[in-house]
Amino acid sequence: MHRALLSLALAGVLVTPVALAANGPDITLYRSNDNNLFQAGQNAVNSGYAVVREQRNIGYAKGTQDLAIGNLPSYIEPEAVTLSFGSGHVKVLSQRLLLAQGHNGALIGQIGKRVTVIGDNGQTLVQGQLESVGEDGSLVIGGDVFGPTVVRQYSAVKLLNGEIGGGSRLIVRTQADDDGHSDAVLTYPTHGLGWRAAYTATLQSGNSCRMRLRAQASIANRSGRDWDDADIKLIAGQPNIGNNRYIGPRPAMMSARAKEAPMPQQGTLDAYRTFTLPGAVDLPDNSVTLTPLYAPRMIDCKRTWTFENGNAWTPSRPMTNPSIGAGTTEGSILSVLQFQAPDTLPEGHMRVLTADKDGALEFIGEGTVADTPKHAQVRLTLGSAFDLRAKRERTSFEYSKSQRRIDESFHVTLTNTGDHARTISVIEHPNRWTQWTLTSSSEKPARQTPDTLEFRIDVPANGTATLDYAVRYQWTSADD
Repeated sequence: MHRALLSLALAGVLVTPVALAANGPDITLYRSNDNNLFQAGQNAVNSGYAVVREQRNIGYAKGTQDLAIGNLPSYIEPEAVTLSFGSGHVKVLSQRLLLAQGHNGALIGQIGKRVTVIGDNGQTLVQGQLESVGEDGSLVIGGDVFGPTVVRQYSAVKLLNGEIGGGSRLIVRTQADDDGHSDAVLTYPTHGLGWRAAYTATLQSGNSCRMRLRAQASIANRSGRDWDDADIKLIAGQPNIGNNRYIGPRPAMMSARAKEAPMPQQGTLDAYRTFTLPGAVDLPDNSVTLTPLYAPRMIDCKRTWTFENGNAWTPSRPMTNPSIGAGTTEGSILSVLQFQAPDTLPEGHMRVLTADKDGALEFIGEGTVADTPKHAQVRLTLGSAFDLRAKRERTSFEYSKSQRRIDESFHVTLTNTGDHARTISVIEHPNRWTQWTLTSSSEKPARQTPDTLEFRIDVPANGTATLDYAVRYQWTSADD
C-alpha cells in the first residue's frame, strides 16, 4: 500500500487512552536553514529544533504502575524529556522513551499485539497477533493451524482494546497515593519542526524605486504528528545546538487560521529576538504554514547594476607577475536591490516581483536576507542582467624592479541594449599590493577605500559608455 495511505490510516485509528492532551501545546521554534525541512515528503525529517510544552490529563491508580504516553513526534531527545504532575500525590520513579523506527515505526511498535487489518472497502481482512512488519509495509499476522498470514495490500490497521499507537512513546513508572486524574506538563525538545522568514518585495511602477514589503514566518512541520491549536514563539538568531545541529515548488502552503489577526509581539530572550504569534495555529504534519511577521508596508529602495572585477584581499608581498589581469575579459552585470530595514528582519529568503506590461506580477530574482537590525542596509543580488554587458581590457603594464613600482591601466566598455538608461557601478580591487594610488581616471570615483575603487557610469539606452583608469603600486625593500 502507499505510505501516504498508511500514514492517514494510522492517524485515524492509533490513539492514546491513558494520557490525553488537555490544551493546545506551547511550541518554541528555532530557525532552520535546512531546505529538506521545507520540501515535500511523506517521512519525518530529523532536522530543525523546537521545544514543546503540552498539558496531558493523566489517569493513574494507587500504587506503582506504568503509564504510556503516545501521540509524540518521531524524533525526541530522550535525556531532555520531563513530566511534571500538578498533584503532589503522584511521583515519577522512572521514564523510558520508545523511539519511532523509520517509515513503519508506528506499526513496529505494535508487534506482539492483536490488530485488525482493514481492506480498501472497509472490510476486515484478518485479525490476529502482529508478528512482524516488512520494509515495504507488509504485515505478518499470526495464524492458526494453517500458519501465519502475509498481508501486502491494505488501507488501515486498527488496534484492539484501545491500545496506544503512534511513533515515539513515553513509558512512565509512577507511584500514587490513590486513584485519580491529574494534569501534567510534558516538556521535550524535538526535531522535524523549524521556521525561517519569507519575504516578498513587489516593486512599484514609476521613476523612483519603491516597493511593498511583506514579511512572513514560514513554519515547517515534518515531525511525524499534527499540532492543533498551538501557541507559537519564534526565536530569531542562531543558538548552538548539540550534535552540530544548525537551527536554520514546496508543499501546499497552509495559512494561520486567524483573519486580520494582530501582528506577532516582539521581545528579547537573552541575546536573541523573539516573535510570539498572537493566536493559536494548526500545524498539520507534512505542511508549511505561513503567518505574518509584520503588516505589509511601502518603503523606499534603490536599484543598482554592478560589474565587479576580483575581490578584496591582501597579498603577502607585491605581485609583480605581468600575466595577472592581462588581456581582455567579458562579464555579466549583476542586478542589485538595496533598501533600509524598516524593522528587525530575521534571516530568510526574499522573492522580488515586478509588474509586466500586461499587469501580471513576475518574478525577477531572489536572495538571502541575513539577520538585520532595524535601519540597517539590506543588499540583494537578484541575478545577471540580460541587456547589460561589460568588457575589461588592460591597456598598459610597466614594472620597475629598481624603483619598486608598477603602473597599470585599464579600459572598461559598458553596453546597454535595453530601452532604459542605466547607471552601472564598476567595482575594481587593486590588489597587487596594499600601497597604491589612483593616478588618472576618466570618471571620478564614487567610492574609494584601501582595497576598492567604485565608479558609477551612466550608460544610455541602446548605447555604450567607457571608463579608463590607471593605478600605481609602490613598495620598499622591506616588502620584497
